[in-house]
Amino acid sequence: MNFSSKLLEEAVAEFAKLPGVGQKTALRLVLHLLNRDVEEVQKFSSAVSRLRNEIQFCQTCHNISDTAICEICASPRRDHGLICVVEDTRDVMAIENTNQYNGVYHVLGGLISPMDGIGPSDLQVDSLVERLKENNIKEIIFALSATMEGDTTIFYLHKRLKQFNINISTIARGIAFGGELEYVDEITLGRSIVTRVPYENSLS
Repeated sequence: MNFSSKLLEEAVAEFAKLPGVGQKTALRLVLHLLNRDVEEVQKFSSAVSRLRNEIQFCQTCHNISDTAICEICASPRRDHGLICVVEDTRDVMAIENTNQYNGVYHVLGGLISPMDGIGPSDLQVDSLVERLKENNIKEIIFALSATMEGDTTIFYLHKRLKQFNINISTIARGIAFGGELEYVDEITLGRSIVTRVPYENSLS
């Protein structure tokens, strides 16, 4: 692609680094910004810069947050004895949108995937174990994607957590195998949370 401006070319190259964005889409986005008011573009730039520089991860659950402890973990209205274990922030948002869950979360930051070189030590597993040691937790819900990586992660976590005297459940499999949690419709996901089953039962 030939560019009439080096600045334009550099901007397109940066946008094209975003997932799912090719050069043509990147060019369309850059040209769109060029047609906006300077103040609007500066606001956009400032929002992205502040996101990268000021965003935090909750010290308790590792969810993305504006503060050291996220709003969910800090809320006295949540059931802190119920922890839903998820892969990342997108899954927290998906479950929150169902309005069917009132516990707290634990964000692993990924799934065990030997093919990608991701092992348990790369995830927030030890901090989950510490939460169970230090708090009065009555139930853990595994809400991970119905994929090989998700099942591998759940199997590993179950082995690590079964020493504790708590209920361990997993969301009901109204979700097709291979399905990513963030793409499941809210009704199906909500029902899967409500109709969760003991983890041992899900193995049969």
